Amino acid sequence: MTAAIQRRLETPEARPIPKPVDQTELHPDLNRAHVRFIGLGKTYNGQQGPVAALHGIDLAIQRGEVFGIIGRSGAGKSSLIRTINRLEQPSTGRVLIDQIDIGEFDEDRLVTLRRRIGMIFQHFNLMSAKTVWQNVELPLKVAGVPKEKREQKVRELLELVGLQEKHKAYPAQLSGGQKQRVGIARALVHDPAILLCDEATSALDPETTQSILGLLREINQRLGLTIVLITHEMAVIRDICDRVVVLEHGRIVEQGPVWEVFGNPQHEVSKTLLAPLQHALPEELQSRLRSQPTSAEDAVVLRLQFTGAAHEEPDVAALFSALGGRVRLLQGGVERIQGHALGQLLLAVTGSSLGAEELRQRAGRWAQQVEVLGYVV
Repeated sequence: MTAAIQRRLETPEARPIPKPVDQTELHPDLNRAHVRFIGLGKTYNGQQGPVAALHGIDLAIQRGEVFGIIGRSGAGKSSLIRTINRLEQPSTGRVLIDQIDIGEFDEDRLVTLRRRIGMIFQHFNLMSAKTVWQNVELPLKVAGVPKEKREQKVRELLELVGLQEKHKAYPAQLSGGQKQRVGIARALVHDPAILLCDEATSALDPETTQSILGLLREINQRLGLTIVLITHEMAVIRDICDRVVVLEHGRIVEQGPVWEVFGNPQHEVSKTLLAPLQHALPEELQSRLRSQPTSAEDAVVLRLQFTGAAHEEPDVAALFSALGGRVRLLQGGVERIQGHALGQLLLAVTGSSLGAEELRQRAGRWAQQVEVLGYVV
């Protein structure tokens, strides 16, 4: 890997310098933001009249982080991410990059801006009649980069994405994951400071998705890129992002570190999006649950939720001992996200000298949320 990969277009010639936003208007903590949205709104003209896609978005994305934007279809994710490179012009509000309002840019400045912002897409957008090499080289040709520098750059990028042996292949000869790797290499040809990912893994199978996410994380760490990705898959957010914002009907309904949103979602939309990753109560068990015990032999069913507030995994042996009697693990698990322990355990306790409320209080020493679900024979 040569130093050329890690360069940014920071020279005065490559970077327009319009009048910066008055720093006294900004909160000191936001001055370091790489990308910032201030009161951003976007309205489209629909057949039935104006359609508002974004409302009053205030958001700061820090340099070098992997930032996720998630929401259901129509939430405004694509509209928001496309304002960063001005593929979408905001109707109201501002977009700042390095504290510079890009709304003031003319066409020449926009060309320079877009070379500093790479973008990869869900459906790859490769030219079928060109080889892997030619697809990656094309933006450099358009920019008038000399042949020797083009060849050096393409060679470096194909090595970075692991496709140096496929440089003569055509898109039809590649797998979905390989096509996306070509798209990633092409997005990096101008040494961007920001990489936008528009549902970049939605068309891929789970194994290939993990491979692409691993590559994006490696690029983030090795090149120091700020990565902004949109997705409707919470698993993608969990596996790669540092922070996440949840959109619904064009508004921010929740945001924060990934572990915090995953461990203790506050909005109904967040809970709905997280539902596929969580263990629902098995139907067989649900059918046998009773609100009151029918005999002394009935088991108390507890659900323990670990929200990540404690960094250490729960001491299961100590927990079981404190509950007394016979404790069975019905289902559940705990995982680590950003160094925090998150998950849930579903327990059935029989033969304990403690009542249901006492069991709940005891379990609360280890779990952040404990609920008595009922009783089963």
